[in-house]
Amino acid sequence: MKRTITALAAGALALGLAQASAQTQGVSDTEVVIGSVNDLSGIFAAVGVPAINGAMLRIEQANAAGGVHGRQIRFVVEDHGYQLPKATQAYNKLVNRDQVFAMILSLGTPHNLAGFQIMDPKGIFNINPLTAAREMLPEPNSPNKFTAFSSYYDQTVAGMKYLNATYGATKVCTMYLPTDFGMEISAATKEQAAAANMTFVSETTHKPDEQDFVGAVQKLRADGCQVVTMALGVRAGITVVGTAKQLGWTDVKFLATSAGFLEAVAAVPGGVTDGLYAAAGWVDLQARKDDPVPARFIADYTAKYGQPATGFAMLGYTTADTLVRALEAAGKDLTQDSFRAAMESLDYQDELLDTRIRYTPENHQGANDVTISVVSGGIWNLKARQ
Repeated sequence: MKRTITALAAGALALGLAQASAQTQGVSDTEVVIGSVNDLSGIFAAVGVPAINGAMLRIEQANAAGGVHGRQIRFVVEDHGYQLPKATQAYNKLVNRDQVFAMILSLGTPHNLAGFQIMDPKGIFNINPLTAAREMLPEPNSPNKFTAFSSYYDQTVAGMKYLNATYGATKVCTMYLPTDFGMEISAATKEQAAAANMTFVSETTHKPDEQDFVGAVQKLRADGCQVVTMALGVRAGITVVGTAKQLGWTDVKFLATSAGFLEAVAAVPGGVTDGLYAAAGWVDLQARKDDPVPARFIADYTAKYGQPATGFAMLGYTTADTLVRALEAAGKDLTQDSFRAAMESLDYQDELLDTRIRYTPENHQGANDVTISVVSGGIWNLKARQ
């Protein structure tokens, strides 16, 4: 906003304030700029779209209430369609042109890793990315990274332990995309098999746009797999489970992670995904839809977007809520240091997630719970919580 200031003292004061604001990228007296690099059109759009919608709902609520310390939150989202070159371009735009202060909910393991090369030199915060890869956990030289949930690795290990203890399953296989996302789940599968006296039997790798899994399923069946861990796209995971049933392979346990823990996966008509397991970092939203806080969120989301709220919409909303809490705690003088200290002071029970969120200077992982759920009757049913 341009203002005409006639008094010399006022002009000097305004110049000083402008210089102070310029020292912190993405922060002015009237707004703070937040970005996200997401998948709104690719194989994980079923994750990215509702997450961004949920975040926008919370941000609009905060802005309607006057913003945070007088600043409106401007949320700029770029779509990468799950393509790495587009993600790199999007990070460059948001960091260097839009001058974001922080990023939230950016989707994809390789995409975030590419983004770190652009964000880290400027100290841009990366908060609760939509990937549970271990590489998202902060290192001592990267204090601006914050994650929310358990890693794909820990989820896979917990799921395998559960299936081994519950069904005595010992022969394990994996199907994965040969990306950082897939390699982490593959590594967890092999390492946990060795640690738990299970046998790693076989694996298949796949392309992001692959649609025919008959050959892969037949191979894994012939190899005697009892548990198959999956690191695939959303539609691919559904197709794999459906293909196994069409081929009469019904005694295998397919295990997804939080990347496949979606209501749409459970609600596929005809019970196609019944019996599919997922190890994730939260309890399914639909299973708690009658509880007061989830019910209010579902109503607000449905009223705004005209479609049902999903678990990833919930994650988007709660991540934006974490952002708002930290901005409030950072105070009027918003800098990277004050915001980091604010994030590290957060400790609260998130009633929408039904999870305690706690960050400290020593731990930038807000929660490390693992939930084990199975599809039955068109919804995810909680079986265990670790």
